[in-house]
Amino acid sequence: MAGFDRSAEDVGNVQMLEHVNVTVPDQGVAALFYVTGLGFTRDPYIDFGNFNMWVNLGEQQFHLPQSKAQVLRGHTGVVVPDLEDLKKRLGFVAKPLADTQFAWEEADGYLALTCPWGNQIRAFAPGLFTKMDLGMPYVQLDVPPDTAPGIARFYEQVMGCATEVTDTQARIHIGFNQTLVYAENDAPLPEYDGHHIAIYVADFSGPHRFLDNHGLVTEESDQFQYRFQAIVDPEGDPTQPLFELEHEVRSLSHQMWRRPLVNRNPAVNFFTYRKGTEVFTPA
Repeated sequence: MAGFDRSAEDVGNVQMLEHVNVTVPDQGVAALFYVTGLGFTRDPYIDFGNFNMWVNLGEQQFHLPQSKAQVLRGHTGVVVPDLEDLKKRLGFVAKPLADTQFAWEEADGYLALTCPWGNQIRAFAPGLFTKMDLGMPYVQLDVPPDTAPGIARFYEQVMGCATEVTDTQARIHIGFNQTLVYAENDAPLPEYDGHHIAIYVADFSGPHRFLDNHGLVTEESDQFQYRFQAIVDPEGDPTQPLFELEHEVRSLSHQMWRRPLVNRNPAVNFFTYRKGTEVFTPA
């Protein structure tokens, strides 16, 4: 009999990181960057007006409501089908985005991008992240020094996640192919501006019990969702946040759980169109 490592397939309580939400001042400029440039797909069914935009990438999304610009304190990792095609699209949008903070450069194994309002994104080709040809494999947050161990304890003891801790990082495992990375940084952090992430959890009431007992629930949205913002050390003072990041916590009975997302093939345009090639298909 083969000696399989069955623990390698274990999945913690947080099943998926579904979206990153940052507000943007201009929906047209956002579409140029996230849809035309990055090659992602505007969701055709939800929030398709002029005041919000849901942008699909694989099984994940960026949510981009219209308001004063918010900037994630860190960066978001994305997987795109082809980095060379991405470079061409970025060249196409460079001129109309010239008066913004838009920028990009090649780095070691990825493209480092800056959105028109300063959000940092790193784009990778398929192959580096498990079973992901298009999507959001991780979000990395910059956190103050000496907070990584306490942050890891929060996700282990409160949220039920498997974690890894190094001298300067806490890596939080989500599902089978996503991570939240909290990287210690001694540079001054900008004030938290309200951006958020959305996660789905199997044990919905367990984390809520701890958060509610310590006055940390910030919104009782409905039967299937609540929110919290402060990440605290469960073995320390719960009134002293280690970091702030709003989490939109959803149950597996939430109506949006694993909603099939439309993803177009970003290599298809007016000149390259062939019937049957419009939809993104994993390699």
